[in-house]
Amino acid sequence: MSSFNDLAESVITGNFGKVKEITQEMIDKGIGPLEIINDGLIAGMNVVGVRFKAEDMFVPEVMMSAKAMAGGMELVKPLIADTDMPSVGTVVLGTVKGDLHDIGKSLVAMILESGGFKVVNLGTDIAPEGFVKAIREHKPQIVGMSALLTTTMLNMKATIELLKEEGLRDQVKVIVGGAPVSQSFADEIGADGYGSDAMVAKDLCFKLVGKAS
Repeated sequence: MSSFNDLAESVITGNFGKVKEITQEMIDKGIGPLEIINDGLIAGMNVVGVRFKAEDMFVPEVMMSAKAMAGGMELVKPLIADTDMPSVGTVVLGTVKGDLHDIGKSLVAMILESGGFKVVNLGTDIAPEGFVKAIREHKPQIVGMSALLTTTMLNMKATIELLKEEGLRDQVKVIVGGAPVSQSFADEIGADGYGSDAMVAKDLCFKLVGKAS
């Protein structure tokens, strides 16, 4: 019988097949889905987070770990009633209009999900109106915008301006990220925070919803 340690280790090494195999084995043995998630899948991802911060792991490896974890989550999620799955909060994520870069944002989405957030991933090339529509529909606590081009960064500002016009700005926290984005740019456009990478973004989201990560 595989242990939670084996499951966590398979997440850390990004072994997608092994994570699915051990998760299924645990489900068949009647182990509770929340235990599998917390003691195996998320425990592994937490180690990945520490190693990433220490620069012992890099983005491609973190992506593999996150995908492996997601493979396990797919198997256990159907076994959990929505009411049982504790959600820290909802985050709407999107790459701004004119920008098609997806990898960084996808990584942020996976890391936030591993931390217990419900993530609504809008995709790329999202106009300010698209963010407004998603906020009305999903009522998130946080909106995250990503840009990889200096030319599209200004669409972050345009989105915040539209949120103000639509009377939604006070209802959500806005965080921004991406290679050309900086803390000073975030301050300049009136965002609530800036995430230099996926792990920083996760900590920031926890802070903004008033919980410790």
